[in-house]
Amino acid sequence: MKTDDFDYYLPEELIAQVPLEHREESRLLVMDRDSGSLIDDRFYNIINYLNKGDVLVLNDTKVLPARLIGEKKDTGAVIEILLLKNIVNDNWECLVRPAKRIKVGTVISFGKGLLTAKCIKIGEEGIREFVFYYDGIFYEILDKLGTMPLPPYIKTKLDDKDRYQTVYAKNVGSAAAPTAGLHFTEKLLKEIENKGVIICYITLHVGLGTFRPVNVDDVTKHKMHSEFYSMSKNCADILNKAKSEKRSIIAVGTTTTRTLETIIGKYGTFQECHGWTDIFIYPGYTFRAIDSLITNFHLPKSTLIMLVSAFSSKKNIIDAYNHAVESRYRFFSFGDAMFIKKNKGCKKFL
Repeated sequence: MKTDDFDYYLPEELIAQVPLEHREESRLLVMDRDSGSLIDDRFYNIINYLNKGDVLVLNDTKVLPARLIGEKKDTGAVIEILLLKNIVNDNWECLVRPAKRIKVGTVISFGKGLLTAKCIKIGEEGIREFVFYYDGIFYEILDKLGTMPLPPYIKTKLDDKDRYQTVYAKNVGSAAAPTAGLHFTEKLLKEIENKGVIICYITLHVGLGTFRPVNVDDVTKHKMHSEFYSMSKNCADILNKAKSEKRSIIAVGTTTTRTLETIIGKYGTFQECHGWTDIFIYPGYTFRAIDSLITNFHLPKSTLIMLVSAFSSKKNIIDAYNHAVESRYRFFSFGDAMFIKKNKGCKKFL
C-alpha cells in the first residue's frame, strides 16, 4: 500500500484560512459508509442524522498556546519550539526549529528570562526533550508568552484564539485542536441532547502522532508518535451499555476514533483507563468501537485520510473528496465537515 494512493488534487484557495463567523454554518457532506452515496447539507442539520439512543463521543482536550519563540542564551539565535507532550513534571517533548542548533545542554530563554528551557535529550526528526525553569505557574506563563500552534497551511492571523478551541474544551494538553469538534456550539449540543442522543467525553492530547506527515513510500512503514488518552468510568459505562443494546456509537474526529479503538483493542471492552497510544489506522483495519464518524477534510497522503479510508473505502473517500473540491467545500482545520454514516438511503448528489 503506497502513500501516493491517498493523494488527491486540491486547489490552494480551498484551504480555509479563517473560521466561519458561526461555527455551525459550515457545510456538511454526508456519506453512506458502505455505498459512498452523498448528500450536501449544513452542519446545523447534523441533528437530523442522529437518533435517540445514539452515543456521540467528543474529545474534550484543550489546546495549549504551545508555540514559543526564544533565543539561545549563548548566541542569541532565534529558536522556535512547539510543546508536544508533558513527559513528567516540567519535562516536555518539543519540536524544534532549527533543530540542528540545539544540542544537549543548550539553554533557550523566552520572554527575557521569564521562562527558560534546557535541552536534556535529542530525539529524531527535530524532537528534543527540555526541562523548563520559571517562577510561578507554568500555564499562566505560557498564556503570556505562547501563541496558538496553527498549522503551517494557515497563513492568516487568528483574531480570536478561542476559535481554535472547541466549545467544550476542558483538559489542557494539546498541540493542535481536534478540529471535527469546532463545528459544534453549546446550543447545538443541547438540541442534540434534547433529542435523546447521549453525549460523553474522552480525552486525547493531540501531538505529533496526529499531524506528522507520512515520509515513507510504504504506508505500513510509517511510525506514529504516542499521544496521551484517558476515559472516565461514566463514559465507559455509557459506551458498554450502547454496545450491548446495539445502539450506534458516533465518534467526533479521528482523535476520538483512535482513542476508542485503542481502548477496545487493548481490553476488549470500554473501561476507565489512561495511557499512551500510537495506533495507526489504515485500510485493512477492522473497526470494533465505532459505527459512524464526524470528521473534517484531511490533507492528501496524511494518516488522517488513511484512517477515514479504512473506515469506508479508499475509493469512496477519494470520490467524496473530489466531489467536495468540485463543489467548493472548504478544507482542513477551519474547513467544512463530513459525516460518514453507517446507514443506507443517502441519495447520490453528484
